[in-house]
Amino acid sequence: MGREKLLCGADVHDVGDKTLKNDIFDVIKTDLEAFEAELAASVVSETPLITDVGEHLVSSGGKRLRPALFLLVAHGGAAFDRARAMPIAIALELIHTASLVHDDVIDEADTRRGAETTNAKWGNQVAILSGDYLFARAFKLVAEGNYDAEVYSKLADLVGTLSEGEILQDHTAYQVPESQNVYYERIRKKTADFLRICCELGGMIGGMSSADTERMALYGHAIGMAFQITDDLLDYRQTSEDIGKPAGHDLAQGFVTLPAIRALEVLDEPQRVELTALITNPKMTEDEVTRALAIVRTTDGLDYAQEQADIYLERAKEALPESLAAEIRETCLMAADFIGRREF
Repeated sequence: MGREKLLCGADVHDVGDKTLKNDIFDVIKTDLEAFEAELAASVVSETPLITDVGEHLVSSGGKRLRPALFLLVAHGGAAFDRARAMPIAIALELIHTASLVHDDVIDEADTRRGAETTNAKWGNQVAILSGDYLFARAFKLVAEGNYDAEVYSKLADLVGTLSEGEILQDHTAYQVPESQNVYYERIRKKTADFLRICCELGGMIGGMSSADTERMALYGHAIGMAFQITDDLLDYRQTSEDIGKPAGHDLAQGFVTLPAIRALEVLDEPQRVELTALITNPKMTEDEVTRALAIVRTTDGLDYAQEQADIYLERAKEALPESLAAEIRETCLMAADFIGRREF
């Protein structure tokens, strides 16, 4: 599979044994088209530089997975209203984008999605303040929507949890986690809680029952865990051209993820000592990163991580409520399959 986009045009996606023509989220195609236009409008400022930065960020692509899941789940309820749902969809993407901008500054990243990062193009100060601007725009959009207090509370919790995840990741950089549970906690805060809240808010805004909303939240959490495990796998499996950032980038940044954690559990003593020395060294050279990747690939670390992602995806599918309309259920299943087999 090439670098097809998740949410565009007539690309062909291989998902397991199924070939999908067009968009996985075709059932909400009209909503996503409206979303793109409103997202672009949301970053326009009276200050030209801020508009330029905002346009650079929202035009650089991305899977739009978070707003797509939110809109999809909202469609699964009996009270879907696009006008009421759209500000939250945009806010979710702006929060996600803002977190990536700050993340790129912390990581000193030069590229993301194959494009120049904001910090590389305009410097760290503009990048950090641009992220802050996107957070502010997100909450202003929601504040103008007159939603229930629970909506605001969940979005605030989301930003807090994202920050906790980044702090935890930074604090544990170049350290071997004490257990896999430490890794799972980190990816829950970084990714899974975000997708859980997207699905939960979708159920609430769409008018689902409390029970069905909770099941969709479980679905979101499970695919979020699988998404991050799969993302971490790409650091070992793919090339810079495939994933839009340097291969082994996460490892070089000190992020010890599930493939390496598993490798350390099964390697013999000499190789375990060598790998530990490599991945805990903040001054790893490119050759040392390559060597660390090679050691992990000699073990079942990649296959093990894929198996754990698949377990989460099965949990996601089992969580789907029986009341979902057939087309919504099928799209949820296809999204899960895509996440499990994506190559970018």
